[in-house]
Amino acid sequence: MKVCVVGGAGGIGQPLCMLLAMDPQVTELCVYDLTISAVPAEGVAADISHINSKCRVTSCAVDKDAKAVDVAEAALTNCNLVLVPAGMPRKPGQDRKDLLDINCKIAFNIVQACAKFCPEAVVALIVNPVNSVVPAMCELWIKAGLSEKKIVGVTSLDCVRAEKFIHELTGAPLNAVNVPVVGGHAGTTILPLFSQCPAAMSIAAEQIPELDKKVQDAGTAVVAAKNGKGSATLSMAYAGARLAKAVLSGLSGIPAKECAYIKTGGETAYFATVVEFGKDGVNSWEELPTNLSDHEKGRLETLRPVLKEEVDAGIDFAAGTQF
Repeated sequence: MKVCVVGGAGGIGQPLCMLLAMDPQVTELCVYDLTISAVPAEGVAADISHINSKCRVTSCAVDKDAKAVDVAEAALTNCNLVLVPAGMPRKPGQDRKDLLDINCKIAFNIVQACAKFCPEAVVALIVNPVNSVVPAMCELWIKAGLSEKKIVGVTSLDCVRAEKFIHELTGAPLNAVNVPVVGGHAGTTILPLFSQCPAAMSIAAEQIPELDKKVQDAGTAVVAAKNGKGSATLSMAYAGARLAKAVLSGLSGIPAKECAYIKTGGETAYFATVVEFGKDGVNSWEELPTNLSDHEKGRLETLRPVLKEEVDAGIDFAAGTQF
């Protein structure tokens, strides 16, 4: 399998590239970034290439004003998976719409090139705000006559966090803790379904709302702990590699499940849920369980209008442009 990481020399990209190079499913890895990156993509590739795995590592550095569709042919051709941990972080006081416009344009640049050079690849987006950027890119992808099964938003970090918190609270073995997280990938749209995790059954019902909030606010906690000098880069890289493992397994013919944010239709049109990945990308997804707790049912009703508004913002962006 060939994988390209766009933003591969960044805070998420570097550890993500390292983890991917260690994955036995990955035989070729391209570290793709801008020439203005603080660490050159070529240097990251050279460093990772010394890891004694079978993965061949290459790099691609492009000018910040270049169009990927003009310069990324070698990096993207024959890719099975393209991971995109790119985009600008939200600045203090910045309007969410401004951030959406900036990051949609960044995502557009690379997704347009993927549509040209690797239309059969799965494109996994780690570009904030995920709730809006993924719908924008998926609608453009569909408009180009391509399959919506190929575009996913990476939300597995929410699952990773929920599972670690359950392990810490209960002492249950981590391999026995599986918490599906549904909805979206920001604030109140993040809904961990602790009711679906047997290991969480020993936790008192009155503790669940606080635990739920801890998962929602985990990213903010990391920013605070880093004193504003960074965000959740290492755990995000780990989560991205976990999603990649499931996607690549599916593409190779062994179906695998992982939570992701995809086009599902329905009330919000896009929704994070448990996804089965297969040879074509998204094979199927799980509907919401019927035995949700009262807390989860209430949260679900609260998050839906918030998520729909954010999805609609992405769809509106796509309506005014095309590849």
